[in-house]
Amino acid sequence: MQKIALPERPDWRTHAQEVGFTFADMHGAPYWDETSAYAFSLEQIENDLEDPATELHAMCREAVAHILQSEELLDRFAIPQAHRDLVAESWRRGDPEIYGRFDFAYDGKGPAKLLEYNADTPTSLYESAAFQWQWLEDQLAAGVLPQGSDQFNGIHEALVARFRETFEPDSDLHFTAVNGSPEDYGTVEAMGWAAREAGLGAHYCDIDKIAISDEGQFLDDQDRVMGVLFKLYPWEDLFQDDYADHIAKSGCLFLEPAWKSLLSNKAILPVLWDMFEGHPNLLPAFFKQDIAEALTAQSAAAPHVAKAFERAESDLILGHVSKPILSREGASVSIFKNNEIIEQAQNTEYAQHPRIIQAYHPLPRFDGFRPIIGAWVVGKDCVGIGIREDTSRITQDLSRFKPHYITA
Repeated sequence: MQKIALPERPDWRTHAQEVGFTFADMHGAPYWDETSAYAFSLEQIENDLEDPATELHAMCREAVAHILQSEELLDRFAIPQAHRDLVAESWRRGDPEIYGRFDFAYDGKGPAKLLEYNADTPTSLYESAAFQWQWLEDQLAAGVLPQGSDQFNGIHEALVARFRETFEPDSDLHFTAVNGSPEDYGTVEAMGWAAREAGLGAHYCDIDKIAISDEGQFLDDQDRVMGVLFKLYPWEDLFQDDYADHIAKSGCLFLEPAWKSLLSNKAILPVLWDMFEGHPNLLPAFFKQDIAEALTAQSAAAPHVAKAFERAESDLILGHVSKPILSREGASVSIFKNNEIIEQAQNTEYAQHPRIIQAYHPLPRFDGFRPIIGAWVVGKDCVGIGIREDTSRITQDLSRFKPHYITA
């Protein structure tokens, strides 16, 4: 894994505007940055990123089945009592999933370490699936990249195949997001583009324009019934809305399904560690409440959890990260070394939520920037990556997106 300085395409900003990539620059700074790119070997991609992400997703599905058997765990995931049946039934029915994104710390030597799983509403899809692929083709054609260079990027094709295998031809799908967010719309449009290529109908409606019919069905802004709805809107927020009370009887299939609310929640990290302690791609992680109890000898936590904490305690003291179970874009995250804060997010929007503690695994540094690898899962398989980097230890909403390629 290397970071290689490269010349920019002379007209890439014009092309970005033409294809609707309107957030390539944000707040006077570049979001898409092609002044350099990350280069990987095929072995690094296949052995250190692709295979582990696919395996981790299978482990996450095991964890969902485990969590749904425990009211105590559902409490810890802050799933509202009123909507637990909705979550459980979506799993029992086998409601289909479409996509998700694992975020890895990886320095090219492995093993990659899982930081979190964006399993419900992951963004950066368009730039990962489409814009960086165009970058590869353009730079190959210009002779900037060596002939034979490739990219780990079958994201769009995998989405098309996933939609095609999940829905009957000519099925109508609806897509929604919060109005006024170009990044969110870019993600939704990338999904709609894949659905249309799969032979499905794809209709967009702002989320605040969705209505409910007298029969309890969801309607778009043209009064069409929504039978399938892809929502770029987190389940934890939807659970708090009045609309959530209508979902079960609406006859509408939600994408991502309600059971994915368990995987997009950072409480999944201590559950995974409890189930698969020592897995090379996992970091020790615990509920903060359990650590407090272990330190004060109040062993309300299960004995095996207390023993697991004892085994990881020295690593956690050396460095750990405190994360709310519900947060986005690094908000309300704090990093500790030797029990002193070395960095914390300025955005404290999610500070009110219960916390988990995860062992600190530093991101590598390249020219002063720290990259994080986003491994995209479609269906059950890892099909591509996208990379974001920041000078901060905490990847945030304005962290830069960087293209990548596989060396010939």
